[in-house]
Amino acid sequence: MTTTAATQATVVSYGLGPIGAGIAGLALDRGYRMVSACDISPDKAGSDLGILLGRAELGVTVTADITAALERRPQVVLHSTQSHIPQVMPQLLACVEAGACVVSTCEELAFPWYRHPAEATRLDEAAKTHGVTVVGVGVNPGFVMDLLPVVLTAPCRTVRSVRVTRVVDAGLRRKPLQRKVGDGLDRASFEQGVAEGRIGHVGLAESVAMIAEAIGWSLNSIHETIEPVMEGATVRGLHQVANGLRGQEAVISLDLTMAVGAQNPRDSVTIEGEPPIAMTVAGGIHGDIATCAVTVNAIPIVLAAPPGLTAVHRLPALHR
Repeated sequence: MTTTAATQATVVSYGLGPIGAGIAGLALDRGYRMVSACDISPDKAGSDLGILLGRAELGVTVTADITAALERRPQVVLHSTQSHIPQVMPQLLACVEAGACVVSTCEELAFPWYRHPAEATRLDEAAKTHGVTVVGVGVNPGFVMDLLPVVLTAPCRTVRSVRVTRVVDAGLRRKPLQRKVGDGLDRASFEQGVAEGRIGHVGLAESVAMIAEAIGWSLNSIHETIEPVMEGATVRGLHQVANGLRGQEAVISLDLTMAVGAQNPRDSVTIEGEPPIAMTVAGGIHGDIATCAVTVNAIPIVLAAPPGLTAVHRLPALHR
């Protein structure tokens, strides 16, 4: 599919939280034809999408019913609702069965074969049956801590280890993310939130599994730890690490700090190999901006991809 044809594609925006709204706005800026939008929030459903985005009226009314939105026969659904596969499976299947490709920011969908192989198989079979493509994208997972280091291995004759460090000043990000990393809690509340799955970054282990598949490594296990970043008695964020082990050696190490006021924000990739590779993005890649951009930039590539469930490292290189 040519770039011109792709940018004439019809799209539906599914989920209009801060990220979903940003994706919808960028898709409109790029010239995609927004035929409908869906969000279950009662203060959004029934609104004109343009007005909701702070723009001129578009004549596209947000609906709470995805079935109604899919009746407009979109070629692509830009999906941004929840983080876990069990939460989004009915949503994804509805889109696929309506004949729409799906580009989703669901974190576990970045590499769903790690935690949810049965659901991944079902989704892959449904996508192939209906002739559409499904992929999970984003900045992390989906780029900084997985796709980027994978691409950086291209000039290496051999690779012995991959290590990525990402430091994010959560004070510069949206409020939902600050809550997700535990800002303002005490240690006990943070630990309870981690145990209940309310606190913590989703997708770090998926990133490890993606890197391993891309390089061709079989891992013995993936281990994750989450600790609070404290300022006195107050939690300001989290320090989360995922290690992929071959034998007893951590050959993939992903080290993530997201905390309000985090010092020296950056994204660094170190590849031990021949030749060695070291790269740092000073200041780091802004997660919200990048997630919206990656999602929209993926549209023409997904439209041209073979049907089925895929992952970003299996697609041609994403680009502007």
